[in-house]
Amino acid sequence: MVERIGTGEGAKVRSLQDALRKMRVVSTERQDVLADLSQAEKARLELLAEELADVFKEVPENADIFAFSVAGGEPPRLWIDMTSHVVMARDRRTYRFLKDTRLGRTIILETPSLDDMADCITNYVAERLIERERAIEADWLVTKLREDQAKIAHTPAAELAAAVKPEPKRGNPRLRGVLTFLAGLLVGSAAIVGYAWFQVGH
Repeated sequence: MVERIGTGEGAKVRSLQDALRKMRVVSTERQDVLADLSQAEKARLELLAEELADVFKEVPENADIFAFSVAGGEPPRLWIDMTSHVVMARDRRTYRFLKDTRLGRTIILETPSLDDMADCITNYVAERLIERERAIEADWLVTKLREDQAKIAHTPAAELAAAVKPEPKRGNPRLRGVLTFLAGLLVGSAAIVGYAWFQVGH
């Protein structure tokens, strides 16, 4: 649709098609700028991933709680595990380590230093591995307790009674020593009296 403004020969003509074409050019240029920024962010995250490559290799293969991958999108992210990732801040130079919790998203560290961020992530991975080991041990203890309870439930009452039968009470060792001494003293006295009686009688 073309709209002619004015009635003279110099009247201005407005064209919707021309406006659409101009807007498409502007939009494309804007997308190119955003794409360049996104690629720059992704490149910085890939540098961080390269810095952590040796750390990622040392993680046990059965530790499936970690992700360790750079994902595109807006914004690009370096995933550490299912609840934490690194993104670039608005200045495109500052690393921001984020973690999702039940209370919301929290910032673990925000720094422009690649080394500081790599150290922070290394410590975070170590903490998560320790938590994982404790969880595995707790699961083992729970399983063991359940097995023990199952054994008790299937054990006859007579065997259980024998297993928990109290040991006979033992006397006081000091009292037994005193009684033994007194008994010996009585026996000795009786022997002396008998010997004296025997001598007198003869």
